[in-house]
Amino acid sequence: MPNPNFVYAPPYDPYLSILYYDDDIVVANKPSGLLSVPGRAPEHQDCLISRVNKVFPTATVVHRLDMATSGIMIMAMNKESHRNLSSQFQQRITHKRYFARVNGVVNNTSGEVDLPLIVDWPNRPKQKVDHDNGKPSLTRYEVVEQKEDEALMALYPVTGRSHQLRVHMLSLGHPILGDRLYAHPTALAKASRLQLHAQAISFNHPDSYNWMTFETPIPFSDHTPSPF
Repeated sequence: MPNPNFVYAPPYDPYLSILYYDDDIVVANKPSGLLSVPGRAPEHQDCLISRVNKVFPTATVVHRLDMATSGIMIMAMNKESHRNLSSQFQQRITHKRYFARVNGVVNNTSGEVDLPLIVDWPNRPKQKVDHDNGKPSLTRYEVVEQKEDEALMALYPVTGRSHQLRVHMLSLGHPILGDRLYAHPTALAKASRLQLHAQAISFNHPDSYNWMTFETPIPFSDHTPSPF
């Protein structure tokens, strides 16, 4: 198993960042290092949904972010909203934009990665490319800033597989900086946290059906993204 010496130390500042709420949804900004949902161990019970439930007891998780990934998560306040939002994710109605700092010089300024993914069972929770048994996985990308030995990239996942962006960037030869699971030692040493942030999301409100968009600043970059 990867990272046998890992110790869970969730951040407390801020303890909870709510971007929006109403009778149907809660939108929160999850910090890096906080689980989206509880783990099995007693010391892994502190997570985003447990913190949200202290304020909104009926809220439930619709989708997840990796513990090391920061950014926007949507939660449902009732069963009907949960069904509606889950359907939007399954049907790929939602639009998402992430930003990542990756290692090296990215030769193509834009493109896509279309590689099927499956859990790397002996090394779980790691994922791997598997052309025979993997699930279809598609990521579109563009280079926003290129420096001498790293790049800031905007990532647009079409599918939502576990670790999709991390493995797809690795497949390009540009692991995300600070990635404890996939980065080589040089890329790992360049950042103290995974440099991946769920910066923007758009979806239909489950009751009003109005198109809603939420955005947050990139915590590891001064770049100001164009409106999503």
